[in-house]
Amino acid sequence: MLNRRLFMGALAIGATLTLSPLAAAMAPKSYSPQAFAAAQAAGKPILLHITAPWCPTCKAQTPILSKLEGTPKFKNLVVLNIDFDTSKDLLRKLRVAQQSTLIVFKGSREMGRSTGDTNPASIEALLGKAI
Repeated sequence: MLNRRLFMGALAIGATLTLSPLAAAMAPKSYSPQAFAAAQAAGKPILLHITAPWCPTCKAQTPILSKLEGTPKFKNLVVLNIDFDTSKDLLRKLRVAQQSTLIVFKGSREMGRSTGDTNPASIEALLGKAI
């Protein structure tokens, strides 16, 4: 019994260490003007996710976005998180009034946005506008 527990524990740790680089590579980054400008200049599909740690809708959007980012269709999507509470000047510039806002760009051109959406199909459709 002890050997089985040790084996299962080692297996779990190994899987975590193996998948950590993949998860880190797909993890959304915090917004910076430099990262946004570089993605735009490269013509990449971009998602700006305006989020707040206290927002239940933002928390509901996060696993949906993570799942979609892991698909081949959205492998090149650059996801940048913008903190709703600390980025007021940027939010005014982007004309964002609420957290849980998703804005997609294809290069420098805004292709669409939504606020408060937690429907996986409509979020996927929105992200598809940037591809």
